[in-house]
Amino acid sequence: MSAIVHPAVPAADEFERHPPGLKVIFFTEMWERFSYYGMRALLVLYLVNALGYERKDALELYGIYTGLVYLTPLLGGYLADKYLGLRQGAVIGGLIMMVGHFAMAFEPLLHLALGLLILGNGFFKPNTSTMVGQLYREHDPRRDGGYTIFYMGINLGAFFSPLVAGTLGEKLGWHWGFASAGVGMAIGVFTLLRWQHLLGDAGLRAGQRAMDRRDWTRILAISAASVPFVYAAIALWGLVSAAVAPLPLVAKLALGFAVIGLALWLPNRFGGKDPNAKPLSRQDWDAIVAICITCFFVIFFWMGFEQAGGTMNLFADQQTDRHAFGFEIPASWFQSINPLVIVLLAPVFSAFWTKLDRSRFALPVTAKQALGMIVLGLGFIVLAIAQAQAQQTAKVGPQWLFIVYFLHTVGELMLSPVGLSMVSKLAPARFAGLLMGVWLLSSAVANYLSGTLEHMLQRFDIPLYWFLVGSSIGAGLVLLALTPMLKKLMHGRG
Repeated sequence: MSAIVHPAVPAADEFERHPPGLKVIFFTEMWERFSYYGMRALLVLYLVNALGYERKDALELYGIYTGLVYLTPLLGGYLADKYLGLRQGAVIGGLIMMVGHFAMAFEPLLHLALGLLILGNGFFKPNTSTMVGQLYREHDPRRDGGYTIFYMGINLGAFFSPLVAGTLGEKLGWHWGFASAGVGMAIGVFTLLRWQHLLGDAGLRAGQRAMDRRDWTRILAISAASVPFVYAAIALWGLVSAAVAPLPLVAKLALGFAVIGLALWLPNRFGGKDPNAKPLSRQDWDAIVAICITCFFVIFFWMGFEQAGGTMNLFADQQTDRHAFGFEIPASWFQSINPLVIVLLAPVFSAFWTKLDRSRFALPVTAKQALGMIVLGLGFIVLAIAQAQAQQTAKVGPQWLFIVYFLHTVGELMLSPVGLSMVSKLAPARFAGLLMGVWLLSSAVANYLSGTLEHMLQRFDIPLYWFLVGSSIGAGLVLLALTPMLKKLMHGRG
């Protein structure tokens, strides 16, 4: 039987307040993002400045780590859909990540820590995102606004984490920064468990009112098994990477999309555990196709956007004059610009989208995303000019990065919250967590490319940031052209 439950939500007019469970997920996700972005702000700087990694190797490890962080939600979403329930999956993921962040404080445990963070995120990320959608009834006009508010929680945690974890890591000691991320994750798990009664039935298995003793036994068992599982995965990683490394990029991408196809087809073909479950309808398959096409284009957005933790982080560290008022600004602080702008502008975008969607000028969701990609490309025009100036003068002023992060943030607000909402509205109920994992999978491919793209382009003497100008704006224009077709596939739900 499917683990996904869509609670009965009382009818309400369009001006009803958001459900109280949104606050619980808001603060849970805020603290989880505090931990993730604190670690993300430090990782490349730690590898280069503390462990002596070469730039290429540090960026590659960053790309592999952040890519796998977004790949494991496919597995975590599927297990939650079929067996665990979304809420139980989120608790398991939070506990595993908490241990991983504390393990990052110890240099010999680097690979174990990264493995635990990858695995834990797979359980946590798709399930909290999907639970937001379950708080609302079908066709609820508050849903897009709810996801934008949820996105504010993500970015509130992301704003404070570089200031706290980044400062502790760069100024006091790397282990202090990583440990502070573990504390943040612990607070997030506590928040979810302490106030989960406000979530109602959202995230529970069919017929449940609350998590029971068997659930807690399963939570503790899976959490404990995560450590030996990660060690086994590390042992196998060399074999897998050796087999995949010789393949050209096109073959790697084709293999990845084949895995996605199997993940979608096999559960529907062989994995139905509910004898009363109806087969997927034509509209359901159209929605799945629309989600997958959109996810392909979103890769081009995140491939550029995720330069923030890699090349842009190193640009702040090595090519930006960070002295002001007799104080050297930590390089990690620049990564707080993006979430700060989101916290300030998210309510504006939430109100704007709601008003626009109720008017005759409503934009399809893919048109909003296409415009976000174009705005991202404009930011890379600014960054490419800044890099050219830095190559002549050694360093440039911090205002360049402020402008770039502002433009990238506007693009993100056009693309990401409405994308999360789109998946929750379009996904067939029993595949809700899995398809949220597919949405996150686009970030997996993009994050891996973000860490390896600079080295690949160097072989052809192509400047990274000018390449990203073309890939971002080009993909946005193509997606804009495909919007009428995608709108038909969504059957009025996008």
